[in-house]
Amino acid sequence: MIAIDDLNDWVEPLAGHPQVQTPAIAQLAQRGVTFTNAHCQAPLCNPSRTSIMTGLRPESTGVYGLAPWFRTLPEFEDRVTLQQYFQRHGYRTLIGGKIFHGPYGRGKNSSDECDTWGPNASVGVTPKQKRIPPTPGGNHALMDWGTFPHRDEDKGDWKVASWAVKELEKMPADKPFFLSVGFFLPHVPCYATQKWFDLYPEHELQLPPIVSGDRDDTPLASWYIHWNLPEPRTKWLLENNQLKPLVRAYLASISFVDSQVGRVLDALEASPYADNTIVVLWSDHGYHLGEKAISGKNSLWTRSTRVPLIIAGPRIEGNRKCNQPAELLDIYPTLASLAGLPQPAGVEGMALTPQLNDVSTPRERPAICTHNAGNHSVCDLRWRYIVYADGSEELYDRAEDPNEFNNLLSGETHGPDLREVVERLRKWLPEQDRPLAVGSAHRILEQRPDGFYWEGQRIDPASPPLDDQLIR
Repeated sequence: MIAIDDLNDWVEPLAGHPQVQTPAIAQLAQRGVTFTNAHCQAPLCNPSRTSIMTGLRPESTGVYGLAPWFRTLPEFEDRVTLQQYFQRHGYRTLIGGKIFHGPYGRGKNSSDECDTWGPNASVGVTPKQKRIPPTPGGNHALMDWGTFPHRDEDKGDWKVASWAVKELEKMPADKPFFLSVGFFLPHVPCYATQKWFDLYPEHELQLPPIVSGDRDDTPLASWYIHWNLPEPRTKWLLENNQLKPLVRAYLASISFVDSQVGRVLDALEASPYADNTIVVLWSDHGYHLGEKAISGKNSLWTRSTRVPLIIAGPRIEGNRKCNQPAELLDIYPTLASLAGLPQPAGVEGMALTPQLNDVSTPRERPAICTHNAGNHSVCDLRWRYIVYADGSEELYDRAEDPNEFNNLLSGETHGPDLREVVERLRKWLPEQDRPLAVGSAHRILEQRPDGFYWEGQRIDPASPPLDDQLIR
């Protein structure tokens, strides 16, 4: 299992950026099925990874922010994770890099989570000084990108890939294995060596589609879910001539991490297990590079929710794409099914094995993404419906408007056909969202009787942070 942090659809199999170069991921896609309509359950690391590993939606756990670690919650203290499920069915389990968020899982009782822990996720070597001007929101240390003299071997992801390669080379044959490899890039800071930047000459670089005033038809609540963040807004990027450098650094970081994916896949191919090993590759959520007036994640639009999801392995016909809605939540039951294990009890995902057998097999259920209680997007084959905790709504026809520029519900009136679409998609919204889990912190939005609170501070719509231009 290969996880990549903060990677949106800028990979060759998804064609999210016309210039991106990801040959290793493209080769994996040739061997398996690419789910072109796959979405995360939360556009933020901890709730997304908690959902994938526990098989539960954020609204079922109450984990919406970067804290807490779900094991601190009594009702989930003994929850069987994906790795533990395979461990209990005779697999040797190994975790290296970023699989759970941050240090979660590596502290007390870490041996309960898996058999073998590899290196932590890390940036690796960093420059002596930041490469970009001071950013709003506290000039956070992670808000940086660019290149400086260093080697690929100095990077944290190189060390994680090297660990995975060695484990594959010495993997004992006495029992099956579940190897989880988590890469950090293209998470900020986006540092890569010069050779990866050279793949994307600045004078030839294509920027993502950005439309001035794109937020004019989105409700005020769309700002609440990323009210005050260290990730710079597009306005700052433009004023400081950093939009193109950020895009270039993000692309360079993607190509570097793709090379590390290639190292791991080459080691698997050279091992005795090449022909009987399932490979799944995913990203925990997407990332904005200036679209919708922001950079970073923390939105319910396609740039934040659409993710790579590729599955290859024995008896899976290669070079196929499935456009049916899929969720990262589906990974848990899908891997159990492919391995011939009993379906795990109490997971909320649906196995993707019917689509792996025939990519045209319909899936009735759309993909649902949640960012803090009451804020959800619902995606089917054509539409994206968004509802916020205050009841405001958005609707996008993704077939006609793939960049989601035009909110069809922004006008005073709209036809009955659109309301029919909305009502059909609304049926998939959770009946009840679990309140914030005890210990919730960081990027938390809470609705209280007197208004909305961002990270414990009451939101004043008349005084937006970061010089945002809001609808008033």
